[in-house]
Amino acid sequence: MRDPDSGAKPQSGGASTAEERRKGKSSRRGKRKRSGLPRNAAFSAESSQSGKTDLAAMRPTEDDAGSPAHKRKRRRRSRGGSQAGATSPAPMQASKAAPQRTVTEENSQSVFRKGKQRRKHRGKRGLQGRPLAQEKQPQIVTPTGRSGGDHAPGHADNRFHDARPPHSRRDGGSARSHAAADEERSYPADLYAALDLGTNNCRLLIAQPTRPGQFRVVDAFSRIVRLGEGLGASGRLSGDAMDRAVEALRICASKLKSREIRRMRLIATEACRAAENGEAFLARVTSETGLELEIIDRETEARLAVSGCSSLVGPEARSVVLFDIGGGSSEIAVIRIDENRSSRLANHITHWTSLPVGVVTLSERHGGRDVTPDVFETMVVEVQGMLASFDCPPIHEALVEAGNFHLIGTSGTVTTLAGVHLDLPRYDRRKVDGVWLSDAEVTAMQAKLLSWDFAGRAANPCIGPDRADLVLAGCAILEAIRRRWPSPRMRVADRGLREGLLTDMMADDGVWRRNRARRHRPRDSKGPQE
Repeated sequence: MRDPDSGAKPQSGGASTAEERRKGKSSRRGKRKRSGLPRNAAFSAESSQSGKTDLAAMRPTEDDAGSPAHKRKRRRRSRGGSQAGATSPAPMQASKAAPQRTVTEENSQSVFRKGKQRRKHRGKRGLQGRPLAQEKQPQIVTPTGRSGGDHAPGHADNRFHDARPPHSRRDGGSARSHAAADEERSYPADLYAALDLGTNNCRLLIAQPTRPGQFRVVDAFSRIVRLGEGLGASGRLSGDAMDRAVEALRICASKLKSREIRRMRLIATEACRAAENGEAFLARVTSETGLELEIIDRETEARLAVSGCSSLVGPEARSVVLFDIGGGSSEIAVIRIDENRSSRLANHITHWTSLPVGVVTLSERHGGRDVTPDVFETMVVEVQGMLASFDCPPIHEALVEAGNFHLIGTSGTVTTLAGVHLDLPRYDRRKVDGVWLSDAEVTAMQAKLLSWDFAGRAANPCIGPDRADLVLAGCAILEAIRRRWPSPRMRVADRGLREGLLTDMMADDGVWRRNRARRHRPRDSKGPQE
């Protein structure tokens, strides 16, 4: 080793000089290893003379960057390191400055990251860029349906709680196919809202029109408020019931204000129709929430229920009896369909009636917690007496035998029966809506519910404590309808007035006609040509 000033060799000391050279070599090798530099990195003469390591001078030269060892290191990094998992060099102590990376090291790190991203992409999409699993589709439903998670978090009705997640969990950043995403972007962002304040529930639905006759649920809300509690005895809405309803309507108002709604319709049904203070209650709702609700008559309610379930009536059906068992009233519509079927099923209603009885009023008169077979039969006979005054010709036996007649039930009663029949661990609307139940299956489910006590019904995940005292009263109304119109099968509809409101508003605005024209318009057309 030469002196940097004189250029002469220092005096050697024999064995001691060799020992010093060996120690200095091992010390430099240890410092290079800790700093993560290549093995043959060059040192400055000043640092070797003083015995101190100048980290700024320990950068590899151009020859070092192209050395075989450095090339092997770059290849290992580009392949993502060893199979056991390559780790980056340990950082220096805080008292020492971190070594500056060269351009070659930065490039190798970039190659490593890009290679890792490519492997991650291949693992998700497959070697040919195709999805390995079926991707989730957007929530496009029929005009009267809603997706399984169509209810937003925060509603109190646990029957509609979804493990996914959102009437929609609408959802969670899940991947969608390019075709479905392009289809969704091809429709306008017009939003429609429908609110139904019933005797037992307060429900809101916000949706966007998509394909002709269908829409996509954007947001929803459902809560049991029992607005008609005590109405049958006093004829007035109680203070506690109105407070519960106003609190639920505040949530609905906040959801509506947070979105740009093109058109909405907010309705109230039997509880506000029958109560002496119904109009005063709606005035309070307007002053405290800003929502203006309209009280609809029973005929409008029956037509909306039919519109809400139109997609569940198949083309083979020639006659259908649709019933909606509510909290304070029950609407029944007889539908007869000829060869010239209208796009609006409500136009085929030949007879309809509205019974002044529902699950809340009937359970209050006869008791809903402890229901014996005798009490159940008493409730059925009472409803049969109301149906006796309904002037409607019987269904032709030929239609029944040919399978062209069936019942459609849209209410919490029939959805509960379907959930218990399917033995669901928790209520799932996607599995219940549209399911068929035979006459024997409905009879068996009613007998099972009647054999349970109140605690047993409340413990069932498809019933819950909020409906445990109402479900048997609903079964009594259902039994009276089945005795009047015997049918070998019944279809369950988890849908109703809200979906009917949305369907009518979208059809009146002609959004589906505009969407159809937009989809079939040539892309290069800019208007009528001369």
